[in-house]
Amino acid sequence: MFQRLREDVHCILERDPAAHSAFTVLTCYPGLHALVMHRWANACWVRGWKWGGRFISQLARWFTGIEIHPAAKIGRRVFIDHGMGVVVGETAEIGDDCTIYQGVTLGGTSLTRGAKRHPTLGKGVIVGANSQVLGGFTVHDGARVGSNAVVLKEVPPGATAVGNPARIIHKDVDAKREEAAARMGFSAYGITESDDPMSQAMKGLIDNAAGNAHQIALLWAAIEKIAPMQKGDCVPSDAATKEDFDADRLSQLVK
Repeated sequence: MFQRLREDVHCILERDPAAHSAFTVLTCYPGLHALVMHRWANACWVRGWKWGGRFISQLARWFTGIEIHPAAKIGRRVFIDHGMGVVVGETAEIGDDCTIYQGVTLGGTSLTRGAKRHPTLGKGVIVGANSQVLGGFTVHDGARVGSNAVVLKEVPPGATAVGNPARIIHKDVDAKREEAAARMGFSAYGITESDDPMSQAMKGLIDNAAGNAHQIALLWAAIEKIAPMQKGDCVPSDAATKEDFDADRLSQLVK
């Protein structure tokens, strides 16, 4: 028990620059108090002392503003920062090294008893303030949930979920899109990096233009391989033989 408490204090000191000492963490951090009381409540619950588990959980809610069902499974080094209004449901599971901010709900969308109704957070997941993760799916290792997001489906490893309902942003896909746009001489995020409609439309245009240019270049390469140009032949003036498009024209359209 004391080993886990030391781990909890150490992880808070690492992740919160406002934490100045172990004594401050032990006495003034409701997220830590809620986790300690949850361990007591969970110990009662698994031994069949259901009322005792629920009563300790209720006490923790009164003292900390954090409501964790005694049956929920919580890993090591979990940090609930600030924590007011956090709700963790009965079948929820939180992996090691997760960080959860205030106002988060790990809730269910089913009333079936005994079913997996609440989400599972993998290792190292970060759930932003006031976000809602609802359902019996998994938010995989290293994923992030943006503030105020409403997540209703599985989040892949390392991805980010933002918006209502949440959209999944893949870092690798965004990196490839920016690389393609840079080759074309256009900044994919020159307008905005947010998820407004214009930004989404531009991302779609860039993906489409990059794909078309690549396919056309492959077609010309195949034509030249099958029927090599004879001396004196010329490529039609309007033929696109390389991956390129008019970046200046696209820039003018979005100004």
